[in-house]
Amino acid sequence: MDDIALRALPKNFSTYVYIGVLNTLIHGCVFLALHGGMAFSQATSNLCAFAVAATFSFHANARYTFRQAASLPRYLAFVGFMAVLSFTTGWLGDWLTMPGLVTLVVFSGVSLVLGYCYSSQVVFRDKAK
Repeated sequence: MDDIALRALPKNFSTYVYIGVLNTLIHGCVFLALHGGMAFSQATSNLCAFAVAATFSFHANARYTFRQAASLPRYLAFVGFMAVLSFTTGWLGDWLTMPGLVTLVVFSGVSLVLGYCYSSQVVFRDKAK
């Protein structure tokens, strides 16, 4: 990536990415255990994996990325948005009969970008600005 592109990224994006990597590992383990090990549908597996990983991500990002207090309204806003994204991705995986790993990778990429945008502009938006 060229230097100008790196400077255009918000400073806290690298922290968000690091937490996102941990989130992806958590999400992947839960998804593969449910879908591969217990034969749940991709939609259900993805939603359950999301719930576990999103709870971790919300608290970690509140503290380390955005340095703001975690609260129930913020948690519900984040989880609500991301749950729709998660279920939709899983549903598309089922509908398109995609392999579970492909569904997982697609969701990870989409949720990284859209999750950061939504978190920074809505959930953890600094009201003082």
